[in-house]
Amino acid sequence: QVQLVESGGGLVQAGGSLRLSCAASGSIFRVTSMGWYRQAPGNQRELVAMITSGANTNYADSVKGRFTIPMDNAKNTVYLQMNSLKSEDTAVFYCNAGVRKTTTPLRTDVFWGQGTQVTVSS
Repeated sequence: QVQLVESGGGLVQAGGSLRLSCAASGSIFRVTSMGWYRQAPGNQRELVAMITSGANTNYADSVKGRFTIPMDNAKNTVYLQMNSLKSEDTAVFYCNAGVRKTTTPLRTDVFWGQGTQVTVSS
């Protein structure tokens, strides 16, 4: 199986910065993409940012220019650097990964982390 372990959430003042980390481990043949989603109370889960193994990135309009998503392919770890945080960024952030497992190297399965709370105080 594959596990995603997130870290780095917490409480920060508006205008501040946080960095989230997510490490994938287990029966990994290849990670094809990794990303971050978030879900605020009463809202649906939404894409924040995603990066492919080829370093192509996609950002939600609401975070462009403030968030970046570097990835360490060798460590199967993705980060979310969040700058200029706003109160509306408050949410549970979930890591997501597209993974080809060693047992099924031709199929990409999607895995989720347990979520980490980010709270931005105004």
